[in-house]
Amino acid sequence: MADPLVIRAAATILPLRDGPDGFEVLMVRRNPASEFVGGAHVFPGGALDAEDGALDARVTGLDDATASRILGVASGGLAYFVAAARELFEEAGLLLADAPAADPDALPVWQAALNERRSTLGEVLASEGLRLDVGQMRYIGHWVTPLGQPRRYDTRFFLVPAPPEQVAAHDRGETVAHTWVRPVDALAAGARGTFTLILPTIQTLRQVALLPDVAAALAWAEGLGPITRVEPHLRERGGHAWITLPGEPGYDD
Repeated sequence: MADPLVIRAAATILPLRDGPDGFEVLMVRRNPASEFVGGAHVFPGGALDAEDGALDARVTGLDDATASRILGVASGGLAYFVAAARELFEEAGLLLADAPAADPDALPVWQAALNERRSTLGEVLASEGLRLDVGQMRYIGHWVTPLGQPRRYDTRFFLVPAPPEQVAAHDRGETVAHTWVRPVDALAAGARGTFTLILPTIQTLRQVALLPDVAAALAWAEGLGPITRVEPHLRERGGHAWITLPGEPGYDD
């Protein structure tokens, strides 16, 4: 079990596609048995692995210097982009590659191999003669899990157009379902209690909910200024608990 006091670097990603009534985002439902936000509808994502920082030769679209500048870190920024793309493939079966797979039927096999730890993303790319293409990924958020949670993550959020020739498939382990949904409908499902949504997911959906299509979402992301790190605080008084965000009353108490 991960040390709950250690804040782990993580990445999550919003795959987007245009639909008949507006653009849709792919969400996955975490296994209810999961120790961290079990049963919640989230975007594909997870903690960085050691290999994520060692795949530069198999990555196109960004180099580490550019990725690090985008994220505001001294070095190692490309690993966050790679981690988000890896989690997208592991949890949702979508591979951001520089070319279509020669055999699309091989992707589910590779997805299972990654989740069963029988292979690595580097081995998948090498075997298929592909490079991971992170050039269309856009950095849109930075959230840190509040103190008091069983696990804590320092998570970078990205969005990307989904590969049009691929079909999403949840991993049947960490995730038990997947759905393409308009952000406004996901928020409505959360309000009704049909979806369980955590705060970073809600706030991210709200940011993109009124955009008309994927092109507009990419343009919006391109126009964002410096991304602010957001660490909610858990507060409790008189048996009541609530979350405060930076700038809200009581945040600095």
